[in-house]
Amino acid sequence: MPDLDSRMMARALELARKGDPSPNPHVGCVIVDGEEVIGEGFHEAAGMDHAEVAALRQAGDAARGKCMYVTMEPCNHEGRTAPCVDAILAAELARVVVACRDPNPNVPGQGVERLREAGVEVVVGVLEKEASAVILPWKKYVTTQASYLALKLAVSLDGRIATRTGASKWITCQESRARVHTLRHEHDAVLVGINTVMTDDPKLTVRDVPGRNPVRVVLDSTLRLPMNSQLVSSAADIPTCVVTTADASRAVAENLESAGVSVLRVPATAEGRCDMRVALQELAAREVVTVLCEGGAELSGSLLASGLADELHVFIAPVLLGPRGRAAAVDWAGPETPAEAPRIESPQWELCGTDAYVSGRVVYSKK
Repeated sequence: MPDLDSRMMARALELARKGDPSPNPHVGCVIVDGEEVIGEGFHEAAGMDHAEVAALRQAGDAARGKCMYVTMEPCNHEGRTAPCVDAILAAELARVVVACRDPNPNVPGQGVERLREAGVEVVVGVLEKEASAVILPWKKYVTTQASYLALKLAVSLDGRIATRTGASKWITCQESRARVHTLRHEHDAVLVGINTVMTDDPKLTVRDVPGRNPVRVVLDSTLRLPMNSQLVSSAADIPTCVVTTADASRAVAENLESAGVSVLRVPATAEGRCDMRVALQELAAREVVTVLCEGGAELSGSLLASGLADELHVFIAPVLLGPRGRAAAVDWAGPETPAEAPRIESPQWELCGTDAYVSGRVVYSKK
């Protein structure tokens, strides 16, 4: 049974990684009769069937007396949809295997307890580590009320992001750039600083792969965002937000808002910059669970120095740029020793065209 439980939960985890359920968690579900899968599903989008209900719908009456595998504890509260525990009990399942408990402190849990009280055999903890990793961004969102932040870097072998003349298109190969567009699609928002906008005038849309556009967010403490930029010009069609400080020009803010740009004000730091901790809280309040930062060296350095980057995605091109006097990919004071450096925990390495691509969760020294 343990081997079967692991195999079926692994399938449920494959399903969980599908869909675009934000601001809800990724969840997958499989219903089996012995070793035969008779129903499976995943939470495709907010407001649509939860994974358990989708799997039960596929299994139909054959689910009675059978076993369900689900990657997160079934919900026991009324949200956009009815409680999944109700559907499981109505289907008269005999056994439910759960990978991890629901970490959301804001809703009544006890889905496991209610199933057990009704006589259903419940097993908890099968592939718990893997299931917890799938919902890690959502867990931060519901437990801290702040968005989960992934930082993307595209660098040369010597850690540079531009030549001595400032040219940066393109350091990485086409396959890497397509992967970045996939990352954009997988996040709720994409974030850049105003210097990137002034230098590159980016669109920040998903173009090289199928998928939805994320909300585009610009950090701009003094509201320098040009009205003729590609971001402002397309704001009526693609959600666009500028994060600025309380003292930034009201007149400029009104002009941006008239063009369709949302203006979000946060406190200024001692250096006059936008307070990123508050910005991530304000974005979370607007149901932005995940943010992909594609900022320049200064913004990247600030996020790492303050411990705000939760995840790293680094594309390394086999070229050497090495200009004297220009910042590297991350512009910051840095750690005093290698032991104190932020690092990727359990890094995942792969080839992306001619580039190396490394990604994973960032851990910080407990100095």
